[in-house]
Amino acid sequence: QVQLVESGGGLVQFGGSLRLSCAASGTFFSIDTMRWYRQAPGKQREFVAASGDSTIYSDSVKGRFTISRDKVKNTVYLEMNSLKPEDTAVYYCYAAVRMSTGHEVINYFGRGTQVTVSS
Repeated sequence: QVQLVESGGGLVQFGGSLRLSCAASGTFFSIDTMRWYRQAPGKQREFVAASGDSTIYSDSVKGRFTISRDKVKNTVYLEMNSLKPEDTAVYYCYAAVRMSTGHEVINYFGRGTQVTVSS
């Protein structure tokens, strides 16, 4: 079983910064990709950023957010700067995990961490 635990969320003022962390634990062979998603109240979950063979960002966060990954610690980070009220959401960590060499990818999500940006 694999667990993803997010941390670092909270309340911040417009223009402020936060750093989210997500640590993967459990028994597995490797992690292909780690991503961040977010879901605002009344809206669908949306992609934010990915760290895999390449680094990808949604247009809404490009230039403000930075994703990084520590493959030794199986941890992914999301540095969020110049935060806006529209960034308010629950932020979820995702990992594409392989249980053995050549095993198919299994998708895991964390339980999320709340980020609230006040105007």
